[in-house]
Amino acid sequence: MPIRKLPDAPPSVHILGPTVFLVALGVGMGESYMWPRLVLLFGPEIRWLFLIGVTLQAVVMLEMARYAMATGESIFSGAARVFKPIMWFFFVVAILVYIWPGHLSAGAAAFEQITGIPWTVTAVTGLILVGVIFSLAKVIYNVLENVLSLLIGTLVIGTSVVAAMVGSWNDVVTTITGMFAFGYLPEEAMTAAWFPVIVGACAFAGPSGMQQMWYTLHLRDSGAGMGAHIPKVRGLRHAGEEEAMPSRGFMFDTDDPAEMAKWKGWRRWVTFDALALFWGITMLVTISFTVIAQSAARLNPEVQTALRGDDRDVALGAMSEAVSSAGSSVLGGVFLGFIALIGLNATLGLFDSFSRGQADMTYNFVPGAKKLRMSHLYAGFLWGVIIFGILILLFGPADGPEGILDTLAFLSTFAMGAYCVTLLLVNNRMLPKPIRPKWWTNMIIGLGAVFYLGMLLYSLFAFGVVVG
Repeated sequence: MPIRKLPDAPPSVHILGPTVFLVALGVGMGESYMWPRLVLLFGPEIRWLFLIGVTLQAVVMLEMARYAMATGESIFSGAARVFKPIMWFFFVVAILVYIWPGHLSAGAAAFEQITGIPWTVTAVTGLILVGVIFSLAKVIYNVLENVLSLLIGTLVIGTSVVAAMVGSWNDVVTTITGMFAFGYLPEEAMTAAWFPVIVGACAFAGPSGMQQMWYTLHLRDSGAGMGAHIPKVRGLRHAGEEEAMPSRGFMFDTDDPAEMAKWKGWRRWVTFDALALFWGITMLVTISFTVIAQSAARLNPEVQTALRGDDRDVALGAMSEAVSSAGSSVLGGVFLGFIALIGLNATLGLFDSFSRGQADMTYNFVPGAKKLRMSHLYAGFLWGVIIFGILILLFGPADGPEGILDTLAFLSTFAMGAYCVTLLLVNNRMLPKPIRPKWWTNMIIGLGAVFYLGMLLYSLFAFGVVVG
C-alpha cells in the first residue's frame, strides 16, 4: 500500500460518530423482544449470556476498526487479500440474509396497532421513502448519521422514561444482577424447544450477522484514520461529483513515533465509541425493555403466555396493554411506537450497509465494474433490494412479518463465527507488526468464533435445529 500521513485524531470523548450505525442496527428485536422473553421464561439470571454476547461484540468492533482505520479499506478487501473466496462467501451471505425486509415489517406491524394502517402499506411506503432519501442525499453518510443519532436518542430517553414509570427498583436490580450469574442454564433452556432460541438471542445481542463488517465502511466514510484519504459515497443525484476511488487503501509509517502517537489517539477514540456508546447504549436499552417486560408480566399474566410462544405480534401487543394498565393508554401506544422506531432505525442502517458493502466488493473485485462510479453501484444495490422487498411484502409469505424476520437466521449466526476467523487472519497477516492486535485480543476473538460456531453446531447436532 502507498504510504500517506495519518490524520490527527479527534478528542476521545465525543457524542456522534460511526458507532451510531452499529447501535441502530444492534438495538432491534434481540433487545426489545428476544431477551425480555428469555428473562420472563428463565429468570433474569439468563442475562449472563447477553453480557458475554454484547461484550464480545464490543471487542469485535474494536478489531474491525483496527484494519479499517489503518488502511482505509473495508474488512472485505482485507479478506480478499488473505483469500478471495472468503470475501465472496460474505458477498453471497449478504444477499441471502439481508434482502428480506424483516425489521421494517416488524416495525410496520407495531405501527398498525397504533394507527390501524395495514402494515404492508406502511412497509412499502417506508421502503420507497428510504430509497428516495438516499438517492437525493449529497453525501449519504452525513444524512444517515444525523437522522440515526436523533432516532437513537429518542429511543434511549423514551424507553428509559417508560421503564421508570411502569417498573420497580427491584426489576432494575434483578435485571442487572442477573448478568453476573455465569453458567446458569435451567433444564428447560437445554431442550430442543429453547436452546436454539437462546443461540439466536446470543447472536442478536447487539448487531448480528454482517453488520460489524459493514461498520468498517462507515468508519471509512466518516474519515476515521486512513479513511480520510478515501472519497465518500454520494447519492445518485450527486454521483457526478464523486472523486475517483483508489484501487487500494493506504498505510502510514509505523516506524515514525509521531504517526504512532496519532494512531494511539485514533484507538482511544474508537475505544470510547465501543465502550461508552455501543456497549453502554445497547445495555441501557435492553435493561429498559427487560424492566418493561417484567412489570408487564406482573400486571398481565397473559404476557408470559404470549412471550412463551413464537407469535411476536401477540407478545408485543400484550406488553403494550400491560404498559397501558400501569399508566395510561397513551403509554401503550408509546411502547409500540418504540418498536416501530426500532424497525425504521434498522431498515435505514441495513439498507445503506448492504448497498455499501455489495458496491464496495463489486467495484474492487468484479472485472469492468470500475467503469461505473461507486455511487452508481450503491444505487443499483439499494433499489434492487427495495424492489425485491416490495415484491416480498406484496406477494411473499402470507404469515406476516414474523416469517420474514426469521428467514435464514442460521446464516446470520454462521457469518458471525466466520467473521471472527476472518478478523484473526486479516489483522495478524495483513497489518505491520507494531499495530497488530495483542495476544489477549486474539484470544477473545478466537473464543468468539468458538462461541458462535460451537453453539450453532451443538444446536444442529444435538437437536437437529439451527436457531430459533
